[in-house]
Amino acid sequence: MNITFRQLRVLLAVAECRNITAAAHACHITQPTVSMQLKALAEEFGLPLHEVVGKQVYLTSAGEAVVQSALLLEKEMNYLEQTLNALKGHTKGQLRVAVVSTAKYFVPRMLGNFCKQYPEIDIAFEVLNRDGVVNRLKANADDLYIMSMPPSDMDLERHQFMENPLVLIAPLDHRFASRKRIKLDQIENEQFVLREAGSGTRMACNRFFEAHQLKPKIRLELGSNEAIKQAVAGGLGIAVISRHALNHQPASEGLVVLPVAEFPIHSNWWIIYPQGKRLSPIASVFFEHLQDWA
Repeated sequence: MNITFRQLRVLLAVAECRNITAAAHACHITQPTVSMQLKALAEEFGLPLHEVVGKQVYLTSAGEAVVQSALLLEKEMNYLEQTLNALKGHTKGQLRVAVVSTAKYFVPRMLGNFCKQYPEIDIAFEVLNRDGVVNRLKANADDLYIMSMPPSDMDLERHQFMENPLVLIAPLDHRFASRKRIKLDQIENEQFVLREAGSGTRMACNRFFEAHQLKPKIRLELGSNEAIKQAVAGGLGIAVISRHALNHQPASEGLVVLPVAEFPIHSNWWIIYPQGKRLSPIASVFFEHLQDWA
């Protein structure tokens, strides 16, 4: 089979961009060159790999199969490149990390410190909700993943990273704001603003409420910590949120952490990746960096 890795990279760009012109820009080549490379691949495999409907490119079944193998080859080539660089005594290449949205409050600082030590490393950093990170995990799209509630239905390498205490917040003028101690049953009639169903914080909340036989009155479900903090500061209810999502002085955000019995809810951050995955040299170095930081 007479194909080149350059041709496969062109096909990968087409699969990602779904547009010939955009793929040409991504590969820094001309549009006719992209079309020529795709034609050569199709002739080599003996099957059409794509079709164009309007201005949109769609892969055929054969094209999808070639793309899946090309992705594996690309990962192997990246691994080889990083290994050879490590043997030469320096580290450069790409690191891909996906984290759930709450982790954006601390992971960038860790990445920044890491990049100062290894300035030749390129970072691809994805911040998504939990479902988005799980989807990337299933697709093995990144080197490492950071989340608080790893999926239980996947074979994973799980490494406890750092604590993720979940605290109860209220507006500064809340009737409990000056209390030194609040019983758990005293909050049962409060209106709650919670994260959306499926988020790690919400899953931990549901487990906590069930364990303590509480049925919170939910006024709002929101998809971001920032929206929740604004809603609470505006007097729409109280909320459970990661301490990492709060300023060191919550009062500066119009919030107070309530000293309720049984709080904070215990939770942890985890570094995870698929079981059996071979970490690249760069991913291994960053993994150690995270553990040292914690």
